This record gives sequence, structure tokens and C-alpha cells, in this order.
Amino acid sequence: MASEPFRLGLVGAGRMGATHLRALAGSADTPVVAVAEPVAALREAAAGAYGLAAYESVDQLLETGSVDGVLIVTPSPTHLAVIETVASAGLAILCEKPCGLDPDDTRRAARVVVAARVPLQVAYWRRFVPELVALRERVAAGELGEILSLVCSQWDGSPPAGRFRATSGGIFVDMGVHEFDQARWLTGGNLVGVKAVASAVVTDPEAAGDPDAAQAIARATTGATVVVSLGRYFPLGDVASVEIYGTRGYELLRFLDPVGGEAAQLNALARQAAAFARYVRGGACEGASVDDAVAALEAAVAAAR
Repeated sequence: MASEPFRLGLVGAGRMGATHLRALAGSADTPVVAVAEPVAALREAAAGAYGLAAYESVDQLLETGSVDGVLIVTPSPTHLAVIETVASAGLAILCEKPCGLDPDDTRRAARVVVAARVPLQVAYWRRFVPELVALRERVAAGELGEILSLVCSQWDGSPPAGRFRATSGGIFVDMGVHEFDQARWLTGGNLVGVKAVASAVVTDPEAAGDPDAAQAIARATTGATVVVSLGRYFPLGDVASVEIYGTRGYELLRFLDPVGGEAAQLNALARQAAAFARYVRGGACEGASVDDAVAALEAAVAAAR
């Protein structure tokens, strides 16, 4: 029955996995009931804090038959392998962005889930921020006129560990895919002519090759220019914003800021999980599709080059 809880199994209890757990803590509709995590300390912390069944591997979790869908929050290079494992069990998948490090990984994931006949949604949580949803509706309704330019910014309070940066695909693939997906979603067009420039500053020797700041510029097929600004250091705390210039209007929306902390993100993650449950139960996909994830990764890889 649709009124019954949609039980999620979480695969990966690291930094982002813990964020999803905070977002879904106490949810009656989409509770996380089990976690699979190979690192014992992370696994035990998640199980103890949220009363979850805990397993060392995804295979062990799947063997229990205790979940209705799986939320994949493992390191990006492992996304495809975990998708293949979960799809073979016939379970629906909500995979954290970017769904692989290369567009070909995402295309292969698409073939895997089509063959297994299971739904796959990619977790671009910005699509579930109410203020961004309302802005997108205003753009689609023509309230701002023709969109001339879109500026999407994301600056973190401090960078992640260098070892993470070294394997995450770099600033454009790890961070920028959010902005590229957001730009496509807001404008309704694809991105072409992507060019980029990066700061020469890399403060962490472990992250050699991954700049601490970078900017990209592209054109949407709707005609608007798109600017993406990314940085690893914002002393006041994490911040993300979108700025739109139109022929009849202008909007600046800071939807994530140090004052609100992670509240906007947690709210969006909860909304995303609820939308995923509706999708699995026969509704439309309200979030990012595999094609959306491919397009965002293509833009990110082009910028990185």
C-alpha cells in the first residue's frame, strides 16, 4: 500500500551518508532501516545513533530482503559497481551524484537498470529546494522575460580531505555537477561551449591537480549565458546561490548560507527521498534522470579538460 513506509537501505555511511541519515531521521514515510558500510567505526556509529540494522557489505544487506529501495552514498568511483549489485537484486536505486566519474559510467548504469527493469534516480538535491522550485516555475512562466544570464555559485566553508579530493574527480566533477545540473534544470536547455579557468592555488599537497577555486562559462541552448563559480574556502561557512538576469526581471537567491546551516539541504534531501518513493510506486520521476546526470557530467568533464 502507498501509505506504508518506503524502507530505505543506505549504502555508505561516510560524510554524505551521515547527512542523509540526519535528513531522514524520524521519517515515518521514508525511513532508513538498514546500513551497509565496510568501515566498522562508521557502521557502528550509524547503527547506534539511528537504531539501524548494520551490515559490512551491500550483499549482506540485500540478502535480508528488508528494504524497498537502496540509497547509494558510496565514493563516486564505486557508484557503477554498487548500482550493478543492487540492480541485480531487483531493487530501486537512488544514487548520489554524480553517478560515476565519467559520462560513460552513467550510460552503463542506465543500461544496467533498463535490463534489470528497476528505477534509477540521481540525487541532485537542489531540485527539491522549494525556493529553487518556485524560481524555476517563474522562469518557465516567463515572469523574468527572456533569460540572458544565469550565475550559479557554490563555495564550501572548508575543503574535504585531500585523499577524497584526489579520487573524487576534482572540483568540477565533485562540486560543479550540482551547478551544471541546476543550470540545465532552471533554463530548460542543454549546455554547450563549456570553457573554464582555475586558480593556481592548491593548499593541500594531497590534492595536487585539484584547484581550490575554479570558474566555468557556457551557453545554454535557450540562449542564456551560464557562469559557474566554485571554491573550496569561504570563511563564513558553506554557501550556494543562483542569480538570474532576464529581460523583464532579476533574481538573486542564496538558498544555502552559513546562517541557516544545513537546514535547507536536509529539508531537500527529505523531499527527494519522498519523491523517489512516489517514483518507485508508479509516479513520475520528479528528480534527476540518468540522462540529466549524463549531461551534467559531460559539462563537468568538459570544464575539467
